[in-house]
Amino acid sequence: MRKYFHYTVCGLDNVWLANGYTLKTTRHGNAVAVNDVDGLHQLIANTLIDKPGRLTGKEFRFLRTQLGLSQEALGAMLGFSENAVSLWERKDTVPAACDQWLRISVLAKLEGNTKLVDAITRTQTVHKLIYSKYVVKEVNGKRTLSVVKQPRIVAVA
Repeated sequence: MRKYFHYTVCGLDNVWLANGYTLKTTRHGNAVAVNDVDGLHQLIANTLIDKPGRLTGKEFRFLRTQLGLSQEALGAMLGFSENAVSLWERKDTVPAACDQWLRISVLAKLEGNTKLVDAITRTQTVHKLIYSKYVVKEVNGKRTLSVVKQPRIVAVA
C-alpha cells in the first residue's frame, strides 16, 4: 500500500500528498521538505474556489491567509468585526456573501488583478501601521524616525 504524507501545515485536515515531498533525516529527527509550497497552496486555493457548497471555517481561514489578510483586516474590508471573522472560522458559520466575496478575491489575486492586489496591499499596510510604534530620536540636533513593529496583545481567558 502506498503511503501518503498528511500535509497539515496549511491548516486544513484533508490534504494528503502522494508526491512532491522529500523525507529527510536530521540531527533532530525525521523531517519532510515539501517542493514548491507556493504552487501547492495555489492549487489548494483553486480547488477551494471551485468547491461546491460553502467553505468550512478552516477553508475560509486558508483563503484569507492566501490574501495575506488578518481577521481584523478582512473584517474591516467586509464591514464586520475581527470577532465576527474569528467566529466564522471557529464555528463554520461563514455567511454566504462573505464566502463568495473571498472566493472571488482570491481568484482575482491568483489571476493577477492588479487593482484588487493594490487594494489588499493598502489594507495590509494600514493594519501594519496601526500596530507599529514610532520612535523619534534626536542626535546632535537631528531628528530621526524609526518604526518598530508593535506586538499584538492577546488576552487569554
